[in-house]
Amino acid sequence: MEMLTLDDVYLSYHTKSGETEALGGISFSAKSGEFISLVGPSGCGKTTVLSVIAGLLKPTSGSVILDGKTVSAPSGNVGYMLQKDTLFEWLSIEKNVQLGLKVRKMLTPENKAYAHSLLEKYGLKEFAHSLPAQLSGGMRQRVALIRTLAFRPKVLLLDEPFSALDYQTRLDVATSVTGIIREEGVTTVLVTHDVTEACSLGDRVVVLSPRPAKVRKVLDVPLKGDPEERRNDTRMNCLVSEIWKELKT
Repeated sequence: MEMLTLDDVYLSYHTKSGETEALGGISFSAKSGEFISLVGPSGCGKTTVLSVIAGLLKPTSGSVILDGKTVSAPSGNVGYMLQKDTLFEWLSIEKNVQLGLKVRKMLTPENKAYAHSLLEKYGLKEFAHSLPAQLSGGMRQRVALIRTLAFRPKVLLLDEPFSALDYQTRLDVATSVTGIIREEGVTTVLVTHDVTEACSLGDRVVVLSPRPAKVRKVLDVPLKGDPEERRNDTRMNCLVSEIWKELKT
């Protein structure tokens, strides 16, 4: 079943200096529970695609369908995780995780219990009353993810969430975070500049052209296992090379 479909999405910005075409007809879909990696040249419109899926930007033409309904505005059906964890330093980890629920007026006893169960399930229960400054960068990213998952979105958007971390931490956190995502079965779209990361995390890779972005190619990822196992797969280099050829065309 298709959870998310972008159908011929165009988007143009209107400014005093004229019109800028950002998206030039984007079409791809994601099945329920599927992990899609989105790659493309810098400035091609990858984050714009996420903003359209989230309902933050309205397409000039075309449509975004989420679980059978057209996306026309932001909703609790889409969770958005940014590059920085954006945790509030003066709130405890538990309060940070509950914040999205509170803002959406969804802080029911049932949802509070679910948020707490996520902290326990993913090894953060003992830090529930700690402040963010007491956690490592990787743990903070897990908290940010759990905060996003706490209101049970149908689609999760990740905008280069590991880019601020050093290389080894990035590998460890990517493994941890994607493990949580797959365990929870959330349909996910990841934006990344790192082609190897795209292949080591995704089920499929959508390659975009320079702006105005179009879908140049969609590749199935035949690799299995966690990100580290995928990186060590002999087929990884061939897949990465194929994507780079598309990016350089």
